[in-house]
Amino acid sequence: MAGPVPIRPYLWFHDSAQEAMDYYVSVFPNSSIDRVAHYPDENLSEHFEGMGGKVINGEFTLNGTRFGCIDGGPAFSFTEAVSFVIECADQAEIDHYWQALSAVPDAEACGWCKDRFGVSWQIVPADLGRLQRRPEQIQALMRMKKIVIEELETA
Repeated sequence: MAGPVPIRPYLWFHDSAQEAMDYYVSVFPNSSIDRVAHYPDENLSEHFEGMGGKVINGEFTLNGTRFGCIDGGPAFSFTEAVSFVIECADQAEIDHYWQALSAVPDAEACGWCKDRFGVSWQIVPADLGRLQRRPEQIQALMRMKKIVIEELETA
């Protein structure tokens, strides 16, 4: 092989890919929507029924990480089996991302949350390893929804 091969997450939305891209680039710094292609007129083929104008292929960048997406209809949905980790420098960053992304209170646990599109995120301190060295810290983490750094440091 000649060199590193890029690996890019690709997200399948039911019908909200454009809305998700717009929202995500508003939440993360250094972000952009790089390219969007839409399904052609849905009357061209039975395969496009109801999808006219939806995103057939979108590319966007969130703080330097490239993503792809599609409006693929309801055939698939997101689960917690895949999540994206946001390593935060401090409590203010944790609070910012938690406020912006957590939309399903029942899905919140140990720094994990789910956004309004169904995508799961882990919003954690960048130095989480240091904050999990003692059993008391791990026990405190297991009781949290949003991570509170000070509570882990004093556990």
